Amino acid sequence: MFRQFACGLAAAALAFGLASCTTPPSPHLIRISVPDQKMLVFNRGVEIARYDVSTSKFGVGDRRGSYATPLGELVVKEKIGGGQPSGMKFKSRRPTGEIVRPNTPGRDPIVTRILWLKGLEAQNRRAHDRGIYIHGTAEEWSIGTPASYGCIRMRSRDVIQLYDKIGVGTRVEVVNSRFPAALVQGNGETAPAQQFNMTSKPPVSPSPTAVVPTATPVQTAVVLPTPSKSSKGKKRPVTPANPAAGPTPIPASRAT
Repeated sequence: MFRQFACGLAAAALAFGLASCTTPPSPHLIRISVPDQKMLVFNRGVEIARYDVSTSKFGVGDRRGSYATPLGELVVKEKIGGGQPSGMKFKSRRPTGEIVRPNTPGRDPIVTRILWLKGLEAQNRRAHDRGIYIHGTAEEWSIGTPASYGCIRMRSRDVIQLYDKIGVGTRVEVVNSRFPAALVQGNGETAPAQQFNMTSKPPVSPSPTAVVPTATPVQTAVVLPTPSKSSKGKKRPVTPANPAAGPTPIPASRAT
């Protein structure tokens, strides 16, 4: 009896230990638009940052040897390179000790940080085995255009910020459609943009401005006396118009 009780306690302790080691769901979400070449980062549904990126110059897909960027829902499986200096070159996901400056001619290594992705759908199930990352690039001049070999490239300063913001388990959505126009305003720099809720809201129409009617000036008629025989050959007196009435309007038939 005692042995059964002890075994029960051990099983309960093991279950509690496994539950306590379970990674809580990440509050972050990364969305990447291939047509826009932009990344939006959300925390609990509110945008906290946006970055310009570079996806594959070979298009989208998950075929082996295609060098294409996979679409769909993925997850950050592993973070590599924390604490390394900006520009650190990686080979086989290991730091080499060489620092490559941005836009060094003839150099195109993986640098600074690596976020290794794993596909969660049939359309991207090979992503992890293909080595699809979010990573820094030395070719920063190409950011904002499709130029990679399947990965999602970022500027070194941007990928460091992203690395420090999110954790393992962060969901990543790669879409082949544009973001709503309101979400892509701005110049794509690293400063957090105006916050947007992920749920689209209808635009708020501005309050109509009250129009105060203006009084129409009254035109004073010009009275011309009827000429008489005695006044023939003399100038006819003209009664002056009201100066506040302004000039006499030109008839529409004579407007130029």
